[in-house]
Amino acid sequence: MIEEPFAAGQSCIHRLDPRIRVVFAVLISIVVAVGTNFPALITALGMALLLIGLAGLKLGTVVRRLMWVNAFVLFLWLVLPFSYDGRALFKVGPFTATVPGVVITAQISLKSNAILLILIALVATMTTVTLGHALNALRLPDKIVHLLLMTYRYIFVLEQESQRLIRAAKIRGFKPGTSIHAYKTYAYLVGMLFVKASERATRVYQAMKCRGFNGRFYCLRDFAVTVSDRLLAILLTGMLTVILYLDYLL
Repeated sequence: MIEEPFAAGQSCIHRLDPRIRVVFAVLISIVVAVGTNFPALITALGMALLLIGLAGLKLGTVVRRLMWVNAFVLFLWLVLPFSYDGRALFKVGPFTATVPGVVITAQISLKSNAILLILIALVATMTTVTLGHALNALRLPDKIVHLLLMTYRYIFVLEQESQRLIRAAKIRGFKPGTSIHAYKTYAYLVGMLFVKASERATRVYQAMKCRGFNGRFYCLRDFAVTVSDRLLAILLTGMLTVILYLDYLL
């Protein structure tokens, strides 16, 4: 199963209308992604941490999620500062780090962490099913929403099918390796998985048609904007305005 460790909770962020969360997550992420002013980026990172606090998320789990992104950011720090021309800042052996290289790497570091924290606080605090229905309520194309929901539902089925095929191969004496026989076996496994997936898709489609599926998934939850939703929307609007002001007007 896909883990959703942040989806369970009773914080004000969890209770916020999913549509509002999706809209502001996209808007703030876009503004942060195109920003270049350090005061704006630092402020965005601080506001993202504030949203994490309002969501009441476990700090250890959040840090573990950040580690995957910052592993790539660390690689950038080892390469980008030495890849740009400009005024020298410091030297490491034969390599010279330049001011433009350090600046662009620092911007990427702040942007990536701020955007990830914003997405964790606003989007990861809802289930994938809720996200799909929120996207549908925001008038995204039905095919995109259906693809998201069906993928989330049946990716586990395909994973179970692949494990079954691998167990069957091992029972018949297959051992992983780099021989021609091993590569052929891997190819057969992948091919059989596609065949099984196609057969399962056909059966699922037939079952859905028998149950009256008309191309639409119905949500049992009615989205309604409450007073608290409006207050939090005002707070998020203020955050967005501050970031825009610091980035474009200072």
